[in-house]
Amino acid sequence: MASIHCLGTGLVGSFVAKRLAINGHLVYAHDISPNSQLIGHQNITIVEGDALEIIVDVKKMPKFDLIVNMLPGDIGHEAMKILCAQNVKVVDLSFSEITPDSLMKGNKNKNSTVLWDVGIAPGLSNMLISIAHRRLGKLKLGEIRVGGNPIQKIGGWNYMAPFSPKDVIAEYTRPARVVRDSNIAVVKPLSERHNIQVSGKGQMEAFLTDGLRSILTSIPATELSEFTVRWPGHIQKYIDEFNDGTLDYDKLLKDWKYNENVEEFTWMEVIAINHDAKMMKWTISDEGANDGHSMARCTGLVTVFCIEEWLNNPDMLTKGIHAPEELDNEIIGRIIKNIKNENIVIEFECNF
Repeated sequence: MASIHCLGTGLVGSFVAKRLAINGHLVYAHDISPNSQLIGHQNITIVEGDALEIIVDVKKMPKFDLIVNMLPGDIGHEAMKILCAQNVKVVDLSFSEITPDSLMKGNKNKNSTVLWDVGIAPGLSNMLISIAHRRLGKLKLGEIRVGGNPIQKIGGWNYMAPFSPKDVIAEYTRPARVVRDSNIAVVKPLSERHNIQVSGKGQMEAFLTDGLRSILTSIPATELSEFTVRWPGHIQKYIDEFNDGTLDYDKLLKDWKYNENVEEFTWMEVIAINHDAKMMKWTISDEGANDGHSMARCTGLVTVFCIEEWLNNPDMLTKGIHAPEELDNEIIGRIIKNIKNENIVIEFECNF
């Protein structure tokens, strides 16, 4: 049994904390407003308060094996700055715009060990692209399409945010970094819109967002892209309101508020093609289960299985910063097997 501090108890954070506790680990769940579902849970100790203040001196915290940072966006980055200066093991799921590899420049944080972006995308998507690269060599094309959406269209937006709505808005406004002609290029977000067919759901729409992150530089490719997937009409509504000046961000946060009573699904497609036209493709889908809604499961289970791989092999990572695509094929294979065992569908096909 390990001792783990979980920072943040939102939709994904609470799922990860519960699952780690169910698996027999001693969990300290930190949040200013802790998720009520964690109260009274066996193996979970609630720590109510500002996590940034609590982690200033980790030596004063109850003894731990590692820390899981699930604080959102900018707050998550502040947590990483504090943690990386203290020689700790961290799994980072904050998805901050400022990625934690920036903290490893110079010598100040060289004694910390960080595994970052271990969700579904980024996370599992990185692992699948890395498997393809190891098998196919330099990719001619790598594409990731991913989205979490209500199963049925709801309201004017046909969407609710499974994590911080502010972070979703940042995805829509941040320039998208992609690879074009083997070089990193910056393009307008929400561009290259196109319709796709999602099995069992019908027509949906995909558009570019800034989700490639570490694989921009770690995966040799001629073209790499990540597309967010939404119901048709969602992103046009956003663009129209933005362009005519009627987009109300406070109202948007309210309109996109997550409703646990609304059924939703997560879907991802990862395609890799090399210069010999050999192709590998994965399709992942989930509609939730008794342990949680689909985005919490698809994101949180990847996190949990990465954590347990690290706990089972404390020397899995050397000191420094590590993205998920660095994990070896054997580890990735076990993570995929474990995800499938949770009744998340992962279909694979290739043409060779």
